[in-house]
Amino acid sequence: MLSNADGGNADNINGNIVLHSEDVSVRYGSFRALRDINMEVKRHEVTALIGPSGCGKSTLLRCFNRMNDLVPSARIGGQIMFEGYDLYGDDVDPTEIRSRIGMVFQRPNPFPKSIYDNVAFGLKINGYQGNYDEAVEKSLRQAALWDEVKDRLNTSALDLSGGQQQRLCIARTIAVEPEVVLMDEPASALDPIATLAIEKLIRELKVNYTIIIVTHNMQQAARVSDDTAFLMVDESRCGYLVEFAPTQQIFTNPTDERTEAYITGRFS
Repeated sequence: MLSNADGGNADNINGNIVLHSEDVSVRYGSFRALRDINMEVKRHEVTALIGPSGCGKSTLLRCFNRMNDLVPSARIGGQIMFEGYDLYGDDVDPTEIRSRIGMVFQRPNPFPKSIYDNVAFGLKINGYQGNYDEAVEKSLRQAALWDEVKDRLNTSALDLSGGQQQRLCIARTIAVEPEVVLMDEPASALDPIATLAIEKLIRELKVNYTIIIVTHNMQQAARVSDDTAFLMVDESRCGYLVEFAPTQQIFTNPTDERTEAYITGRFS
């Protein structure tokens, strides 16, 4: 169970802030991958993580649902609060965290099962007691996929196109009704039309979910996000946060010249 670090009612703490990181650092063995990350993720908004390759965007994303726990050499420092609770508290169940903070990966990874069983998978794992047909339909509708697959729910998910597979993975993630959805470059393996469909879906999903997205695509970050975090690497290849601000400010009037240089393509 989650433990409230402050001993109060978590629902009344920082009502608009879902995730708050304070001096977060990550090491893989002796290599320091991230340092001193301080940022707040707002409820029902899209937060984009941008920066050059190797700056720790995906590493930071995986901190938010404890996926780095699966890497034996990983060590996390600092603190991440989730709904007022210490995400890395000793009595926190990582499995519970991953049901409340879901993740969509870079490449579509549907299970070799039917479309229906893909969406129902998480529900079964979590012991869902409701109507499975209704839950599957609801998730597929939210993922803007229902009309395309409603007549072939029992066919293999692997028969879907790449864009459809990614929307199916999103449907699978939101079926268990997480509070936060993490997306690690969800459109990088898709064609432009499928990419626009995913971006439209992201904007629609933020009505019900808080979303954090890693992207290398500056235009995509500008189109879909409300806030943007820009990361860089220092001389030791350790990632750090340069600037975190509303997306409009980041792209039109950044306060740090390094942000402007990156946004305008003067370095990558």
